[in-house]
Order: sequence, then C-alpha cells, then structure tokens
Amino acid sequence: MKKVIPILLVVLTLTSCSTVLLTGRRQLNLVSDAELNQMSFAAYKELKDSVPLSADKVNSAMVNRVGDNLKAAVEKILVANGAESEIQNFEWEYNMFKVNQVNAFAMPGGKIAVYDGILPKTMNEAGMAVVVGHEIAHVVAKHSAERLSQQVMAQYGGAILGAAVGGKSAAVQQGIGALYGIGVQAAVLLPYSRKQEYEADMLGLYIMAVAGYDPDEALTFWQRMTADNTQSSSDFMSTHPSDDKRIAQLQVVIPEAKKFYKTGLVPVLQKK
Repeated sequence: MKKVIPILLVVLTLTSCSTVLLTGRRQLNLVSDAELNQMSFAAYKELKDSVPLSADKVNSAMVNRVGDNLKAAVEKILVANGAESEIQNFEWEYNMFKVNQVNAFAMPGGKIAVYDGILPKTMNEAGMAVVVGHEIAHVVAKHSAERLSQQVMAQYGGAILGAAVGGKSAAVQQGIGALYGIGVQAAVLLPYSRKQEYEADMLGLYIMAVAGYDPDEALTFWQRMTADNTQSSSDFMSTHPSDDKRIAQLQVVIPEAKKFYKTGLVPVLQKK
C-alpha cells in the first residue's frame, strides 16, 4: 500500500496540473473554472450587496479605465502565448467601494474590488495600475484555484487520491463543499503564498507595461507602502507583504518588463 500512494499521487499530479502564464510554473489545480467562478461571482454579489460603492465618480471611472486597459493587455498576452481559449473564463468587473482602508483584492473569474482608502497610496492612474495589475495577475495565474486545491488535498487527500484513477470529480466536490461551509468569501479569498505574491508582482509588471503604464511606478508604490506603518496600511500589508526581498525582486524584473512598455511587443513564455 505504501508504494501505491506515491503512484496515485503522481497520477493526480499529472492529471491535475496547469501551467502559470509566462512563468511556466506547474501548479496543482483540482477545481474547474466553472466551479470556482460560481463561488466567486456569488461572493462578489454578496460584497456589492453589503458594502456601498464609492461616491467618488472620477476615481471610480479611473479604476474602470485602468481595469479595461489591463484586461486588453491580458488578452493580448493570452493570445500571444496560445492561450486565447482562457479569455472566455473571465467576466471582468471592477468596482471601488467606500471603505476607508488601504485594500484591494481579486476574486476568481475577474472580479476586482478596490477600497477608496487606497487612493492616497496609489496617488495616480499608474499607481492604481500597479494595484489592479497585481490583483489581475492573481486571477490570470489562477492562484485562488491553486490555494483551494492545496486546502482540499490537505484535508481530504485520501479521498482525492482514491479518486485519482477513476475520475476525481466527486471527491473534489466533497472537499470543496466542506470548505464552502466556512463561507463563500473565505473559500475564494484564501491567503496567497509568498511564491504566489512574487509571481503576481512579476506578471503584474508585464501586464501593466503592455497596457501602457510605466513599470517603474511599482517600485515607488511598494516603497511608499513599506515606509507607511499605519494600521490601515498594516491591514493591506498583512496580505501583501512588502520587504527588502520583494523590492529587490521588483528591481530585477522591472528592466525586463520595460521592454514591453509602449513598444508594441508582447511577452511570450520561452519554452525550455
């Protein structure tokens, strides 16, 4: 039996992995886009029903403009990388909510929430592109599906492994169903790992560059966030950790991302 489990794990890994756009990293993904989007859209509707939208029409329009520009960039990148079929999995929507907190987050399927308390930190449209681009990168990289899949495996690994050779759908749904019990928003907003945060940084830089926003703005934004130790910023930083390592990685990636800033070029994953 001890020999069977590793074999089943290999089968599950081979049949349940996807590849992250541009980075080429293999990730565990037990959840279909349709399953996760259904949860996500319900959670976003719940958010809109319970939290008022910002009355700031100018900046709300700016958030939508930034979102549309970044969406167009994402679609160019997907097409260039032979992943145009992924476009249909996203129903992009961007809203700014009247919440005096420094925060923004994304839900699977393309639902983006920005709190108007972040405006003093973004300062301009390019700064907002840093924030929204980072969140869009989480969506495109399917980080929520990966985190949920990891939770399912951790809690229901035996059932999942047992289903690996005969169709895992029922076992996966059982695991997701149990996690769903913790609350819809909690299930689709599981904290990202540091690896995912850095990956979203990198992807976000490329996306904003293709959209026509200067990637250098990312460095100044995160430096502002790092220097600010207020409680409002601390809440944001708890889910978006910023430190010397993160800033150092941004400094490495920015020159590469700038190759696609107002050049008409689109980044393509280099096959190894």
